[in-house]
Amino acid sequence: MYFSAMHRVASTGNANNSTRPRKEKRLTYVLNDSDDTKHCAGINCLALLTSTISDGSDYLFTGSRDGRLKRWALAEDAATCSATFESHVDWVNDAVLVGDNTLVSCSSDTTLKTWNALSAGTCVRTHRQHTDYVTCLAAAGKNSNIVASGGLGGEVFVWDIEAALAPVSKCNDAMVDESSNGINGSANLLPSTNLRTISSSHSISLHTAQTQGYIPIAAKGHKESVYALAMDEGGSILVSGGTEKVVRVWDTRSGSKILKLKGHTDNIRALLLDSTGRYCLSGSSDSMIRLWDIGQQRCVHSYAVHTDSVWALASTPTFSHVYSGGRDFSLYLTDLQTRESSLLCTGEHPIRQLALHNDSIWVASTDSSVHRWPAEGCDPQKIFQRGNSFLAGNLSFSRARVSLEGSTPVPIYKEPTLTIRGTPGIVQHEVLNNKRHVLTKDTSDSVKLWEITKGVVVEDYGKVSFKEKKEELFEMVSVPGWFTVDTRLGTLSVHLDTQHCFNAEMYSADLNIVGKPEDDKVNLGRETLKGLLTHWLRKRKQRMGSPAPANGELSGKDVASRSLIHSRAEVDVSSENDATVYPPFEFSVVSPPSIVTEGTHGGPWRKKITDLDGTEDEKDFPWWCLDCVLNNRLTPRENTKCSFYLQPCEGSSVQILTQGKLSAPRILRIHKVINYVVEKLVLDNKPLDNLHADGNFAPGVAGSQSLLPVVGDGSFRSGSGLKPWQKLRPSIEILCCNQVLSPDMSLATVRAYIWKKGDDLILNYRVVQSR
Repeated sequence: MYFSAMHRVASTGNANNSTRPRKEKRLTYVLNDSDDTKHCAGINCLALLTSTISDGSDYLFTGSRDGRLKRWALAEDAATCSATFESHVDWVNDAVLVGDNTLVSCSSDTTLKTWNALSAGTCVRTHRQHTDYVTCLAAAGKNSNIVASGGLGGEVFVWDIEAALAPVSKCNDAMVDESSNGINGSANLLPSTNLRTISSSHSISLHTAQTQGYIPIAAKGHKESVYALAMDEGGSILVSGGTEKVVRVWDTRSGSKILKLKGHTDNIRALLLDSTGRYCLSGSSDSMIRLWDIGQQRCVHSYAVHTDSVWALASTPTFSHVYSGGRDFSLYLTDLQTRESSLLCTGEHPIRQLALHNDSIWVASTDSSVHRWPAEGCDPQKIFQRGNSFLAGNLSFSRARVSLEGSTPVPIYKEPTLTIRGTPGIVQHEVLNNKRHVLTKDTSDSVKLWEITKGVVVEDYGKVSFKEKKEELFEMVSVPGWFTVDTRLGTLSVHLDTQHCFNAEMYSADLNIVGKPEDDKVNLGRETLKGLLTHWLRKRKQRMGSPAPANGELSGKDVASRSLIHSRAEVDVSSENDATVYPPFEFSVVSPPSIVTEGTHGGPWRKKITDLDGTEDEKDFPWWCLDCVLNNRLTPRENTKCSFYLQPCEGSSVQILTQGKLSAPRILRIHKVINYVVEKLVLDNKPLDNLHADGNFAPGVAGSQSLLPVVGDGSFRSGSGLKPWQKLRPSIEILCCNQVLSPDMSLATVRAYIWKKGDDLILNYRVVQSR
């Protein structure tokens, strides 16, 4: 799901029925850090909610690349996380506050979501209109409900949030009501034709083909991606900018594009409008800030303050001064009239967004921490009185030349007045050969070992060499891949898909599962799904007032019909009716993972496994996951058997009778093959059929010309008492390619590391002379 740097996580959730359909839905789970109050990836956006009552708390909202938003209660010297808003399944790119404490967020998952800003974090509604990443939002004045959203592909929409939150009709709706249970609604996707704007002119056009449900106004005219938006207080003027290097100005009331302002030589990344909508500030990747007079349709000033791209702007209430930050890690204050400029501070990361709060300014960067710096927002002249200011040039190379000459300004402030700490994000990972452990390295160079079937860190190695630790942990074992991992959200996202999920098995003895016969095979994907969905199953049972369906019964028409279509699904007899979650698959309830599913009507969503309450629409889960946990059925897997020939070593006087090719589970250990040889030797090659009932080997699977004896993995269970022949047990070695094999090796490991060929494995045996 997240292979490229900018992945298309939810392309199946695109409102225009994406041209890249996925055959089967996948289920993803995101592992959460033990300290869940902190962000674990860069902060893309900030929003401030200031209290109107004198002793009320002010709140800061942060949106992160970890896919979540958080609300922080602000005190003079502390910020406390009072809510986490979790539902987006990709980076949160922007957030604004509108109307009566409504928080609106947008994400690379192509959706906007609305939340009650003062709630515990419940998503009220998901709004789906964009067909690609939504990169930016703009809101009108504090009490207005008008919000604009912009994204890749040149899409810009203007929303009336109050109308968008009105009760949803049951069909043809672009929104999904989530207030009932935090996730699903009964709304359907819009037919793709309804999403094309009717007008092809460069004006804002209303989607007239839609009669039921709310459709936002589309501002048509951008040919390329939009990265910045701004709106005036009254919500009548909208400005937009992006990769086309021009600022476009729209009249949201008459629905027309007023004009475009040219001057920047690179992408426009930040925009501000004054309250009247007359003046506009723009920040660009050309490192310049420009002040435009929209009435006169011209640039009245340009400011060369930064040495690299300008990504963030914030102005004083009177629009007399601008704070700016960007890729040069630096925060500047500039007087728009006198052009006087001061370097306030320099951080360690590119600055993504700014929020002015009384006499301070909050700074969000590509780091997971947020810092508050002094800003003198009420009287910015105080900063210039401290000296160290310079006059901003008006040519983009002037600052670069000055910095080359070595006369870089000295920052006024050395330390922030408050820091909201994040946790270091994971930047490197390696899935170990046992396919249960993943080694990670984070931004602080700390190396940890995760057990993904429990979702926890099992070893914290501290700051050591990732490469050396990886080599140290190398095991010569071969387990098929049954999941994929990425770290796009700053933590581990584990993806399960129907094609590979059930490929890996282990013996219960190797997982140290007490009380389960040690030769029982345990399917890692199946047990992981049971562990993830155990809370949901329990809540679902309580709601339905009846036990979960017994093995073979279908939970509902959908799973039934889909199972019939995929009739090759196997019932996993080895674990029939086994609802127990074994210790190696018990996920933490202290820091539970979150499930991400592509959903159906409502598009993708994300929720902690302990927050699943049983009301979630079954259609939101991939059918094959439900078939597994409700009906014990696994989708067809890769062949779990391994064929091999068993031959005496050259010159060996000892020989056993085998009927050509043998077949055994690929997880079978070599000591079982030794036992097989010993038994055949001691019992003096009696006919194969006589040994059948013993479970040691049996006639093989049809489909091969010769009968393949199957080396059973139920042979020689420990503690079953020695049979007479075992007392005379000769000592046998098994070799492959003239290499003596360790009895603990599996057939799959021998094949991968010793045999290394595509054709059937050849094993040799010999009697070791007793010393």
